[in-house]
This record gives sequence, C-alpha cells and structure tokens, in this order.
Amino acid sequence: MRPGIHPVSRPVVFRDRASGFHLLTRSTIDARQTVQGEDGITYPVVDVETSSASHPFYTGNARVVDIAGRAQRFERRYGRTTSARH
Repeated sequence: MRPGIHPVSRPVVFRDRASGFHLLTRSTIDARQTVQGEDGITYPVVDVETSSASHPFYTGNARVVDIAGRAQRFERRYGRTTSARH
C-alpha cells in the first residue's frame, strides 16, 4: 500500500439511539462527539438510528403481513377480476 493516501482507521463507538446498545469497532469515520468507554479511554462516538439490537428482524418483533387477507379485502371492494381466456 502506498503511504499517505489511505484514511486513518481508529477505534470508534457506534451507539444505537433506540436501544442504547454500544459497539466498539474500528472505523475511518470522523466523529465530533466522544464517550467514555468501559476501559476508561475516551472514544469518538457515532449515533445510529437502528442496529441489530433494535431492528425488528433481529429482535423478533417483525410483523407478519397477511397477504391473503389483503387479497380478499380487495376482492370484496372491487369484485373478482375476470381472467383472460386463451
């Protein structure tokens, strides 16, 4: 690798705003805020909207969409469509 052309990778804390989950990892992102880590070291922190700790897919809170019910409601409102004959 050529020196001087790559961004600096450093430890950064990603904090989930919804659940308060913290993840310490390496990143090249530039953060203005800092947070005190459990080890007593101050790290830059990046707030994120969703992580695996608050996303419905990973937490099991995902809603199941009732497609059959939607189709029946559509048919009740607008009637059954006639299929094209071959």
